[in-house]
Amino acid sequence: MEKTEVKEEKPRFRWIEIGPNITEEQKQAISQLPPKMTRRCQAILKQIICLCPEKGNLSDLLAAWVRIMKPKRADWLAVLKELKTNEHPLYIQVAELALQYESFEANIRDYTKIIHGYGKLNQIQGAENTLAAMKRRGFICDQVTLTAMVDMYSKAGNLKQAEETFEEMKLLGQQLDKRSYGSMIMSYIRAGMTERGEILLREMDAQQIYAGSEVYKALLRVYSMNGDSKGAQRVFEAIQFAGICPDARLCALLINAYLMAGESQKAYIAFKNMRKAGLEPSDKCVSLVLAAFEKENKLNKALNFLIDLERNGNVIGKEASAILAGWFKRLGVVEEVESVLREYATRESYSKIPTS
Repeated sequence: MEKTEVKEEKPRFRWIEIGPNITEEQKQAISQLPPKMTRRCQAILKQIICLCPEKGNLSDLLAAWVRIMKPKRADWLAVLKELKTNEHPLYIQVAELALQYESFEANIRDYTKIIHGYGKLNQIQGAENTLAAMKRRGFICDQVTLTAMVDMYSKAGNLKQAEETFEEMKLLGQQLDKRSYGSMIMSYIRAGMTERGEILLREMDAQQIYAGSEVYKALLRVYSMNGDSKGAQRVFEAIQFAGICPDARLCALLINAYLMAGESQKAYIAFKNMRKAGLEPSDKCVSLVLAAFEKENKLNKALNFLIDLERNGNVIGKEASAILAGWFKRLGVVEEVESVLREYATRESYSKIPTS
């Protein structure tokens, strides 16, 4: 019988310690490594920072590190954290290659982080490949992983894939949390299907689950920009029902909806309600109310509004002043309005002088 001689494969990466002959940029990056980091972690990070095609590829480098320094999971995680913190371009590649090593002790969250990373880069194929690899290795998809996929499809404008993944999530038989619902609602908002988004919000309300403020704000912004005052009012009420205190920005979106719809009186009432709630009126809110009055050519209402602001000690800001200046200039009544306001200011000053 013939004997077949099997030669052991030589390591493809020759590990050489990083010396002084490196670029200033590389020296700067190495100097910023955490001093308390273990030597084995610092060693691989230095190699990654100085990696070039002439020395070998990333896969061979990691294989050499594992063979020589025998890292544990804690070492892998420390390296990945450092790469992610510094937004190193090889972060995701290192994370993916780490999955194949026993010392990394991969779990489902490791795959989810990679999927999320691909989502931030809008690299859908990479995320789908990672999900497929996860399934091949026996991991079962959970709500967190599928939510990351929905979020990625949402941002990429792939509504169909987002809906299919959301339905897959429902089949898990677990109660969906606010992040899962929120990612799907954002998909409908980005697709211009606000009504579908509101249906999911009502579904959440029935289960006493409330979306994050960013979801409500996104929905309110769409209604505001479209001039759908009824839709904006519904969402604004839902925000308060969810226990979220509206701020000046949310109030501005509601006022803008009334402005776009030509409902200046409702815009003014929304402004008054904002002040009753103890919110300081922003320059944006003031300018929107003035723009609503201008749109309906209600000069007297605007003047009364200005006088009311002055009485309450509110100073007219830059944006509101610009709207007033443009409006009065078009009407040709700049001098007359200035005279009225000066007379009012004088009268107010005299009223504040105590009687002897």
